[in-house]
Order: sequence, then structure tokens, then C-alpha cells
Amino acid sequence: MKSVYTAVAMLLVLPAAAQAEAAPGDTPTPLTVNGSIGIASDYRFRGVSQSDRHMAVQGGFTIAHESGFYVGTWGSNLAGWGTFGGANMELDLIGGYKAKLADNATLDVGLTWYMYPGGADKTDFAEPYAKLTGTAGPATLTAGAAYAPRQQAIGKWYNTGTDAANGVYNNPGAKDDNLYLWGDGALAIVGTPLTAKAHIGHSWGQSGLGPNATAVSPTGKYWDWSLGADATYRNLTLNLSYVGTDISNRDAAYLRPSFSRGQDGTGNIAGGAVLASLTAAF
Repeated sequence: MKSVYTAVAMLLVLPAAAQAEAAPGDTPTPLTVNGSIGIASDYRFRGVSQSDRHMAVQGGFTIAHESGFYVGTWGSNLAGWGTFGGANMELDLIGGYKAKLADNATLDVGLTWYMYPGGADKTDFAEPYAKLTGTAGPATLTAGAAYAPRQQAIGKWYNTGTDAANGVYNNPGAKDDNLYLWGDGALAIVGTPLTAKAHIGHSWGQSGLGPNATAVSPTGKYWDWSLGADATYRNLTLNLSYVGTDISNRDAAYLRPSFSRGQDGTGNIAGGAVLASLTAAF
């Protein structure tokens, strides 16, 4: 709970800091720094809970150069149980380049390095991505692709969750790749602080569990989606969304007990749920 209290305190303090304006006569800098910190009722990565369907504290920042290049980092707490070698935290390192194709279109290409500090070896993995975003009036549309090349962290080391629970490697050293395609839509409701949002994505990858009972695409291929809305006041954003996947209990049965709430063989951590989050941008 300490981390939750700390996050709430920062949510109250950061808005005031974010509103500070540059003094007259300051020399413009080619760098800009943006960030956010927030609390979520559950951390879902492509529809699958990473925090065992419990609260998550998340935050990150990005440093961007006027040329279009940027670097950043983002982190969240995790469940810790049987996930990414028992790590209690995910820390992403991000670097990329944004190119303005037109007044209302931007291309963003980069790479995310997913790290799990404190977890077992062979859990970190790299994933290049590309996103094309366009705006038309109050509407914003984004199409993206992320491809993680063959690497051990997303290889199919275990054929079943039972093998993982017993520590029996079926394919030690196996490597696999993963492709994720997605589309996002946002529609600002004119005259209100509300923005309607929708997302759909599809994963293709390993059909099993990785070296530490991990899975980027647990059933080999699946759909994920979300539908919700943001309510914004100054730099605070409240989001309510329904998030789900087409991974049924039957589809995930062969992955249990690893792919279940509390790793007890029951509860689907990819099941549909209403999620809430509160984020402060700075």
C-alpha cells in the first residue's frame, strides 16, 4: 500500500509542477520532457492481466528532441507469481523517431526493451514497432505493428502449465517470435471533457510458455479489445474501459496453473473486465 499512497501524493503534487511556466527571456531548448504517473485497477498487457487482476501503480517519462528522436521509460508493478521469473516490476526502455508526414499525420518507429528487474534470467526481450497516426477534426486513428524477432524470452520452453509447475523443460533453449497488429480510435466529444476510445489487436506467437512460464501470445494467436472513455480535467485523466480477449477458459486450460489468477488453476487472467485508471500528466 505504500506505493499506492506515494502515487496518490505525486498525483496531487505533479499537477502544480506541470503548470509552471518558463520565465520571460528563457532560451528555447531543443528538448522537451513529458511524463505521467497513475493508478490502475488492473494492469492489462494486450488484454492479459500482468498484476493478477489487482491494482497497479504506473508511470514513465519521455525526452524528445526537436529533430523527432526520443527516448523514454515506463514501469509498472506486476503480480510477481510465476510471471516473468517472479519479477514484481516491469521496466520498459523505449527509443524511436517521429516523422511528421503531413499536418494531420505522423509516423512513429522505434524499439521497446521489456525488462523485469529481480526476475529470473531470460525474461527480457526486444520488440521494434511502427505506428501511423492521423487526425480528422475531433477524431484520431492509429494503426500499428510490433514484431519481436526470435529470442529465448518468448520461446516455447514448456508445452503445458503442468510441465512449468514441475520444472520440466520440454524444449530448453527454444526461440520464437511474435507479431502484434493493432488499431486505436479516439473521438473527442466537442464541448465536453470526454473522449470516446476503442482498441482492437491481434497477436501471433508462441503456443506455450517461455523459459520462466511467460507468454506474450499464450495460446499462439488471439484477439484483444477495449472500449471506453476518458474524462479530462487539466492534466488529470480518468479512464473507464471494458477490456477483453477471445481466450476462453478452455483455450487456456493447457497453460494452467501458470495462466490463472493466483496461479491456483482457477480464474482467467485474460477474461473480460471493467477497468479504471487515474493518470496525471506532467
